[in-house]
Amino acid sequence: MTTGLFALLLLQAAGAPLDEGVLVVRVDTLEVARESFRISHGRLSRGEAGWTLATTIRYDRARPVIVLAPILEVNGDTLPATLQYDVADPRQPSRILGELGRGRFTVRLVARATERAREFATGPRTVVLDDSVFALYVFAAWQAASEPADLTAIFPRALRRDAVQIRDLGPASTTLNHDPARLRHITVEGEQGTLHLWLDDKGRLMKVEIPSRHLVAERLAGG
Repeated sequence: MTTGLFALLLLQAAGAPLDEGVLVVRVDTLEVARESFRISHGRLSRGEAGWTLATTIRYDRARPVIVLAPILEVNGDTLPATLQYDVADPRQPSRILGELGRGRFTVRLVARATERAREFATGPRTVVLDDSVFALYVFAAWQAASEPADLTAIFPRALRRDAVQIRDLGPASTTLNHDPARLRHITVEGEQGTLHLWLDDKGRLMKVEIPSRHLVAERLAGG
């Protein structure tokens, strides 16, 4: 069991509050979006135990305003179990539904005049990610270990699957909201180059950095 997942299990056993917070997303120094998220643990819609992440990110610094709002359930093995994902884009609003089957995760995308579906083969390490939704990366981070590991990453909006590699580099010095911080450093190697995930000692996602896009998503203080 990885360090991040073990920390979350300890929080649940201790009756700790559910994790929730806000990520401020900046490109260079310009704020482009804010993402509000909440993680809960309990009985999933399919009856098994697991975690639910509900997150909403609003890109409103340019027109058109776009709001992305996925609700992702993952089971006790941290495999994606179900997904309900609303995309509020005036050019093409859509809803995405996903469900885990035997050895596959089926994604169905429903838009105004079209409907598309695709099945993705899953392995023992599969995550649902999005290029523009950052709280989702917490489930990838939970699976990181000191040795590099391969993950299957499903990107539902793009109906694509990528192979990524994740590694836990351990505690390292960084900054959070301009203040010095000591956080657990995890790297994700994929299509966007190297992503940097930063977690606190409770396994909570504190920061996401994507150098190739000059993008940083930082958790607001107190969240």
